Amino acid sequence: MTPARYDVTLDRVGGPTRTIEVDEDETVLEASRRSGVSLPYGCRTGACGTCVGRLLAIEGAESGDDTTDADGTPIDVAEAFAYRREPRALKPRHRDDGYVLLCIASPRANSRVAVGSRVQSELVDNPWK
Repeated sequence: MTPARYDVTLDRVGGPTRTIEVDEDETVLEASRRSGVSLPYGCRTGACGTCVGRLLAIEGAESGDDTTDADGTPIDVAEAFAYRREPRALKPRHRDDGYVLLCIASPRANSRVAVGSRVQSELVDNPWK
């Protein structure tokens, strides 16, 4: 049986937007590398947070603001992605805010995700700024 395939649009803040096809049994990071799309990553185990993205929309449910869809319903990352393992770099409040670790996340729906250093800096304060 052929695995399902989903479109994941990687919306780089201040940069290009690319849509990649991701099999349900591969991670977004694996698919991006296969497609020649560069994403930051570090540990590849969900521990460091370097690969973090922020879910902007699930197909059919565009975002109304940072935490809700157009109808005001909270966007649930679990509707768009399944994790291979526990996303240790994310606290529950980060998951509630739509952050997703792309090195261990496999899609379950077509989605749009903000990626890049600005998203990472939303998650973790940089003490060197």
